[in-house]
Amino acid sequence: MSLDLAIGIARSGLQATQRALANVSQNITNAETPGYTRKTGAAESRTAAGMPMGVRLGDARREVDQALLNERDSRGGEAAAAQVRESLLSGIEALHGTAGAGETLGDAIAALQASLTSLRGAPQEGGLQRVALNAAREVTGRFQDLAAGVADARQQAHDGVLREVTQVNAGLNEIAQLTIAIRGDRSRGLSTADLEDRRDLALAKLSQSLPVQPLHQPDGGLVLLARGGFALPLEPEGEAITAASADLGASSFHGAGGDIPPILLGGADITRQLGGGRLGEFVALRDATLPRYQAELDLAAATIATRFDQQGLRLFTGASGQVPDTSLPYTDPTGGQLGFAGQIRLSDAVAGNLALLRDGTHAVADTPGGASGFTPNPADGPAGFATLLDRVITHSLGQTVRPGVTWPPIASSGIGPDGTLSSPFIPPRAIGDYAATLTGVQAADRAAATAARERAEGLKAGMDARFQREAGVDPDAEMAALIRLQNAYAANARVLNTAQQMWEQLQSIGR
Repeated sequence: MSLDLAIGIARSGLQATQRALANVSQNITNAETPGYTRKTGAAESRTAAGMPMGVRLGDARREVDQALLNERDSRGGEAAAAQVRESLLSGIEALHGTAGAGETLGDAIAALQASLTSLRGAPQEGGLQRVALNAAREVTGRFQDLAAGVADARQQAHDGVLREVTQVNAGLNEIAQLTIAIRGDRSRGLSTADLEDRRDLALAKLSQSLPVQPLHQPDGGLVLLARGGFALPLEPEGEAITAASADLGASSFHGAGGDIPPILLGGADITRQLGGGRLGEFVALRDATLPRYQAELDLAAATIATRFDQQGLRLFTGASGQVPDTSLPYTDPTGGQLGFAGQIRLSDAVAGNLALLRDGTHAVADTPGGASGFTPNPADGPAGFATLLDRVITHSLGQTVRPGVTWPPIASSGIGPDGTLSSPFIPPRAIGDYAATLTGVQAADRAAATAARERAEGLKAGMDARFQREAGVDPDAEMAALIRLQNAYAANARVLNTAQQMWEQLQSIGR
């Protein structure tokens, strides 16, 4: 081997070691940088005509398990969705209060029944009449507070849709820009490892808003498929997905005839195709969960108002003094049930004349299969008149409309603003039991969201740890590699120095 060849080999070793040292230094420096993966370069022997010509260190590259990365991002989307659901439903659960502690709607109805029972013992007692009226007012307040909380949460969900659409568009723009850069550098033979790290980080962030399945192309390109089966365009500028703001009311819904604007992709409505991530969860809450809550509250409010009215006491009415017709479908505008929980209040007549709690507000005709006949206590009637109180305690707040005849079941299907929703439980006949059941079911939804979040976060944490072991930076291993490379650099430097000394000695002999 000639000295020139030896010097060349040693020089290539120094250059390869320098590049490897740069990789290690970069790894150590970025060990805590989010999304950064360990970079390595493969050493390649160089030969010519069978003679060794040194070594060359390949471009920095990363070793990433794409399937693991995709699964981790999917779990991140599930956790983000569960966080959204847990957050919105927690506020509603707080409004419901704690069952058995006198805080829930069912507790308020039970307190009303107890106050009417006490009044039954002394129907003429003004103080007991006032207690009963206040208990009824507490029932209306609970309905109104819960309805307002559901309406506010639903508006928050729609506003969340708008925020997430903005986030999705920003993520698609960033991913598109990085993909263009990756394809360009790859076509020029340059390392794209750092750009791919940044793109993976952007994909992870995007998946929290809208879960996607990335399909990597050989040239560095990318195809993104959403969970709904549609492809997402990658453009460095502009908005791929659009949504419009709206002020939601009790009758608002998305779909044919609805007033909630659709989420559009290229002019096509993709609202129903969205699933998972914060965006999909906001849509599900806005269009299914919260409208169902609203309908269940409306049905409870309409039922208690109707059942009191049918027994001869118009205690609860709407804003204009009307009582809903629960025999009609929930969505029938003439029935007055939709949105009733938000407007239920005490009858002006009863609030202005407490004696009506004893005497009744109107006569009731005997109806086959309906309430039995009732005549109110006249002005000069007995002070101890208890007929009405017996009717409302036994029937309005019980399971029967008259002895031996049960109330028609409270609707559990065909509910929601568009009539497409159903309650996940069989409605009890008694209104107090129904109120207690819907409180328990709605509180259970929050608990399920919390459990889903904890499960998804636990799975993601496990995948994060596995990914870190496989593709992340281990500072101890990098420091050990740094020492090995320093020794290799010193060895190559000695070879180069020795070859240089030999060359100088040969030159001195020639002189």
